[in-house]
Amino acid sequence: MPKHLPTHLNPRSPLVLDTRELPRRPGVLRTVSRTVAAPADLGVELIGVPEGADLNLDLRLESVSEGVLVSGTVTGPIQGECGRCLCPITDSLVVPIQELYAYAHSTTDETTDEDEVGRMQGDLIDLEPALRDAVVLALPTNPVCREDCPGLCPECGVHWDELPAEHSHQQVDPRWAGLSQLTRQEE
Repeated sequence: MPKHLPTHLNPRSPLVLDTRELPRRPGVLRTVSRTVAAPADLGVELIGVPEGADLNLDLRLESVSEGVLVSGTVTGPIQGECGRCLCPITDSLVVPIQELYAYAHSTTDETTDEDEVGRMQGDLIDLEPALRDAVVLALPTNPVCREDCPGLCPECGVHWDELPAEHSHQQVDPRWAGLSQLTRQEE
């Protein structure tokens, strides 16, 4: 039995699933499709889902002997910036999600640690932790605007694509400055 239960769930919350209409017989399933607003801080430092953006949930709730298995996909927009050149990135994301939510007083309480399996509160399932884990783990830790992004010049900070091919910040040692002028005259 879990040592502490999370706060009381609001059945009207978009990320709370009500399983009252799902019989507790293994093999019975129900599909759920809904669009919800993305919760705050759904991302990593450089990229994430904007707060309030539409997330499309296409889920399948299946009764199993120990609880309810929720599986499906989460689809939504992502925004961030390139880790090489800091240009804005906008894209979309399709993430698979799968989580078992155990019934209260099931044998899962005795065979698993408290945080290994999701727990149902009565007939309610809080989908937000599983959704958060799935989306955040699917995001790139170092996003790029394109695979071959050259980034920024470390000296002047200008995007390499905007600089001429011969761009350089090579400093000539003042003791050799006279010789470097001779090589320029030969060209």
